[in-house]
Amino acid sequence: MAQIERSKTAAKRPLWGLYFSLPVLSWALYDFANTIFSSNIITIFFPFYLQETIGGNEQLNQIASTFISYANAAASLLLVLFSPLFGVLIDRTGKKKRYIIPFTLICVACTIFMGLAASTDFQKDIFGLPASLMLVVLLFVAAKFFYHSSLIFYDTMLADLGTKEEIPLLSGFGVAVGYIGTLAGLAVYPFIGDGQFHQAFIPTAILFLIFSLPLMLTGHEAKLSPVVEKKSFISGYHEVIATFKEMKAHRMIFLFMIVYFFLNDAIATAIAMMAVYAKAIVGFSSGQFILLYLVSTIASIIGSFLFGYITKALGAKKAVNVVGIILLIALFIGTFAVNEAMFWAAGSLFGVSLGAVWVTSRTFIIENTPEEKRGQFFGLFAFSGKISAMVGPFLYGTITLLLADYGNIASRTALGSLMMLVLIGLIVHRRIRI
Repeated sequence: MAQIERSKTAAKRPLWGLYFSLPVLSWALYDFANTIFSSNIITIFFPFYLQETIGGNEQLNQIASTFISYANAAASLLLVLFSPLFGVLIDRTGKKKRYIIPFTLICVACTIFMGLAASTDFQKDIFGLPASLMLVVLLFVAAKFFYHSSLIFYDTMLADLGTKEEIPLLSGFGVAVGYIGTLAGLAVYPFIGDGQFHQAFIPTAILFLIFSLPLMLTGHEAKLSPVVEKKSFISGYHEVIATFKEMKAHRMIFLFMIVYFFLNDAIATAIAMMAVYAKAIVGFSSGQFILLYLVSTIASIIGSFLFGYITKALGAKKAVNVVGIILLIALFIGTFAVNEAMFWAAGSLFGVSLGAVWVTSRTFIIENTPEEKRGQFFGLFAFSGKISAMVGPFLYGTITLLLADYGNIASRTALGSLMMLVLIGLIVHRRIRI
């Protein structure tokens, strides 16, 4: 019914009127805001901080990679436990913004405390490492957990913003605006002292908060009928189990969850490790990596926007297949890169696939799930993604730890293992029939 009403009211809406309506723009600006956190903390400055604090030679660089991998895996483990319940919560209440706001504020607070902890010398070691470093790692795990938790509610809002025909375009627009946020986030880089990468933490938190305010204050969400029966939060697992029992009725969606597991496994791991890999393996300086990241981000912006139209033209299923092939090529070039030019090419292609995977995946979920269970399926979508985001970094970190004595070969082997994951995802994808 809600979809019919949206179709009537938006039937003749012009394209720019669609993109720049207040609900859509405030929604897209939240993508702008959270991408600042994702790029600055997850991808760039937290890994740089760990490498600066722990690294120093080829072997220690691999140990730093292991720390980064395990910290990301720990955050993903928490998401595996809670993301299905968040999806059930959406279906029960119809509320998204109510949960986005506190999760965002907690993430911002943890990021600020990361900056404060990294600037403080506690004069104490834990397992032979500075206590301040261990506190920063724990705060990072919490910040990443609440950041990704907010995205479950945010992604579900997409279905409330337009008609079925408009969803691919809106998805592409949101992701493109999000990656513009990467450029805004990198504005803090010139103000960071040499090797003082923790100085980026607090400014990043402030930028995340500022650009989240439009959604917090004006964001639109559909209203559901009030829920009469009160149920506990944990009881949501019963509904998740019931949905799994209906797997045959939703076979294509569950197959897609498997596809997304393997594709996201490769993507999440590459995002977490690309900064250290570029510096340790290809020889990029911090400044060169920032420039590479800018180029990759521009590729993500262009790819996201274009894949909105590609998805509308080809359908979400075919578009996902194209994204997987681009990702496979990017990983192949990055694994065997012997000069900076090859890594520039890999980074650009990875940028395209990174933006496009969000556009195509969100559209596929919305197009192929019943509206009354959409929250659950977005929760399971996040569940699949976060299991992969836990397994991938753990696999990468374990390879670099076991092969640390072999120096750079360890990281190349770890990155190369991601190609196998993408191939498995593409093979499973061929079994989807819609």
